[in-house]
Amino acid sequence: MVSIGEFSIHLAFFLAAYGAVAAIVGVVLKEERFVKSAEYTGYALLLLLTVTSAALIHAFVTRNFEIQYVYHYSDKALDMFYTVSAFWAGQEGSILLWAWLLALFTVITVAQNRHKHQEMMPYIISVLMITMIFFLTIMTFVTPPFATFHFKPEDGAGLNPLLQNLGMIWHPPTLYLGYVGFTIPFAFALAALISGQLDDAWIRSTRRWTLFAWLFLTAGIVLGGQWAYVELGWGGYWAWDPVENASFMPWLTGTAYLHSVMLQEKKDMLKIWNMVLIILTFTLCIFGTFITRSGIIGSVHSFGESSLGPFFITYLVIALSVSFGLLIQRRKELESSNELDSLLSRESTFLYNNLILVAMCLVVFIGTCWPFISEAARGTKATVTAAYFDKINVPIGLALLALMGICPLISWRRASVSNLKRNFIIPTAISLLGLAGLIGYGLRGFYPLMSLTFCIFVAVAITMEFVRGTTARRKITRENYLLAFWRLIGKNKRRYGGYVVHIGVVLTFLGITGSSAYKVEKEVTVSPGESFTIGDYTLKYEKYSSYPTQSKIVTAAILPVFKDGKKIDILTPEKNLHFKSSEQPVTEVSIHWNWCEDLYIILAGFMGDGLATFKVYINPMVVWLWVGGIVMAIGSVIAIWPDKKKRQG
Repeated sequence: MVSIGEFSIHLAFFLAAYGAVAAIVGVVLKEERFVKSAEYTGYALLLLLTVTSAALIHAFVTRNFEIQYVYHYSDKALDMFYTVSAFWAGQEGSILLWAWLLALFTVITVAQNRHKHQEMMPYIISVLMITMIFFLTIMTFVTPPFATFHFKPEDGAGLNPLLQNLGMIWHPPTLYLGYVGFTIPFAFALAALISGQLDDAWIRSTRRWTLFAWLFLTAGIVLGGQWAYVELGWGGYWAWDPVENASFMPWLTGTAYLHSVMLQEKKDMLKIWNMVLIILTFTLCIFGTFITRSGIIGSVHSFGESSLGPFFITYLVIALSVSFGLLIQRRKELESSNELDSLLSRESTFLYNNLILVAMCLVVFIGTCWPFISEAARGTKATVTAAYFDKINVPIGLALLALMGICPLISWRRASVSNLKRNFIIPTAISLLGLAGLIGYGLRGFYPLMSLTFCIFVAVAITMEFVRGTTARRKITRENYLLAFWRLIGKNKRRYGGYVVHIGVVLTFLGITGSSAYKVEKEVTVSPGESFTIGDYTLKYEKYSSYPTQSKIVTAAILPVFKDGKKIDILTPEKNLHFKSSEQPVTEVSIHWNWCEDLYIILAGFMGDGLATFKVYINPMVVWLWVGGIVMAIGSVIAIWPDKKKRQG
């Protein structure tokens, strides 16, 4: 199987090179057969990379520790579920996953467009093949997944204990679905620039691809935050870590692109800007992979130092140079035929939305890259703290949140005074009443109160849109309210799916605001039998137990939790010392949650006579962060879902 896997990678490399050249030769010579052979190359690549992937999984399942990658990321005691998922635990496997997904998406793209976009398809295939060559070059010459030792170890080094979590099973492939998904609209954009097909046909053809990529990138970010929350044991879910930022940056530009393309479709505006956004989104996806794989910036998520950096930098420079070179060449043909009628209109809110998102991306990019910017300028690596990101991005984020509520309420082209009064009076009044209620409840802090007030404003504005649409449809069709509501969404999935996504964003802001601004924390050292309180909770430290398993020594504390004199839960935070790791024990937190708050407890350490130190947090509203992610996913699926006629056709 090892030989088959190695042979498949090498053959795939040459086939990708052939496909990239054959597609262009077909255009130059006007020979359709070359273009078709390039398209068929995509199918061959998918087959070869599937064989390669199956060979690597087989090596993990059969515990073939002679393969260095298998040795470093598994051992005999590792559960089979984690053994299979170790496929993408390191550099070699994750690069292979990238390439396999790209081959799959290439095949789907070819199948979808077999009867359309014939002028662009050769260039689309060529762009996809060149991207494939990049990843196959890495697998062939830099980090081959089937590199072997000159001997066969008896056992493997084992999977990092932090990766033995369900969150890390789903987080990397979900994130990669987003990263790789953005390659398709990027390829269409470059093909449009090369071929001169510069109307919005390429945007319409890739709309669902863009939504698909955005959906999975969003899901990957949320799953990564949830993994950090339950596994890293520090009481939070987002620390502005470089690898976290690496996935957040293309999410920001991708979100901006999703909004701005609507103006190109509806108003024939922002053509150049949309090209810039999709180019940036794709290259930021590659940049995110580069940060994670190169180890150039320290992160709890990265794979450490490697030799991949120069390859990624070279590819990024080439991709940006070619893309912007083509854009500059075509700039005259991309000039918009329409302009904004007013700075106070729905069109202008889309533009403001884009500027805010890109500004936030720029802030995150500078902060993330500051270590090697400072090293290049002054010879020493300097990092920025989370305070930098919070100080700048919090007001930017609040402006974005407020704009989400303003956009649905404001008219196209030019808003009138009567329009503003009619549409804004109800959400403004309700949000001000909500603000008064929050202050009366005892909440304080300018930014948190503004965030919660804007959440109310946006929620009311979106609700009004659903109510108006449902009421109008009911008057026309005489349907009952529930049926009218259901069919309203079905008739305009893109618009109302977007509103559902915005509801998810509101819930996410609720979770972030509550857990960040109103967190309560306490550190205590207690003996067995002693109790301590935090907020409305009383915790009694009963005892601790220590016992070995097949792979680790578990030390767990037992703490019944009481509220209003009643036992509501038993929490068991742990410290686990893994046999394969000589590092410090790994923390396993214990959480009691409800819809209002999480009681989050960490076993910080043990001393003599059973004395134990605990860090305890009350994280308000954090569950709504995860619910918000689910709602955003539902809204995205609604927006992506095809109409019945199109499915049948």
